[in-house]
Amino acid sequence: MEYTSHIFDGLFLRYPCLKKCKEDIQNAFSAMAESIGSGGKILCCGNGGSAADCDHFVGELMKGFLKKRPLSAEEKQKFNDSFVADNLQKGMPAISLCAHSALMTAFENDAVPSLVFAQQVYAYAKENDILLCLSTSGNSENIVYAAQAAKAAGITAIAVTGKKESKLSEICDICIKLPETETFKIQELTLPVYHCIAAMLEDYFYEV
Repeated sequence: MEYTSHIFDGLFLRYPCLKKCKEDIQNAFSAMAESIGSGGKILCCGNGGSAADCDHFVGELMKGFLKKRPLSAEEKQKFNDSFVADNLQKGMPAISLCAHSALMTAFENDAVPSLVFAQQVYAYAKENDILLCLSTSGNSENIVYAAQAAKAAGITAIAVTGKKESKLSEICDICIKLPETETFKIQELTLPVYHCIAAMLEDYFYEV
């Protein structure tokens, strides 16, 4: 997908170390844009701080991030209540698989805990969807199983990891290997990457 943005260029001005990941970040954006544009959704999974990042990324997609994203006049006419119509925002469909505590604890108690994300991926996955895997090591067992479920379901899998080769870098269609090895440093670079992607997606789909 041909798309240039000051948002993308600005990421590398603020974080020059990420230039090594430029092509993979562009590819991740393009895949997500094609997914959303085709009626797909983004599924996200991670553990600990990466789980929080999944929730954060989904929040940026599902409501206005840098733009307000108001409904069109045609969309507003579908509502009887102007308050609702005037205050709802357009969203890009995304689900954090880390956010369903009842489902997760039930599955972990009743079935196989390491398959908690794979179960959700296989149940949710539809054509044009994408799975985003956040794992600083790239080898987290439950995230690797989720990626395997994504491939079995026929959807694109994208990973964000540290710079080392990993199981996720082998399985996933796109892997953004951030140029750090220590967990907290990888996490520090994860946020600007998904903020950039979220902002680019918003800029691509919404004019105002």
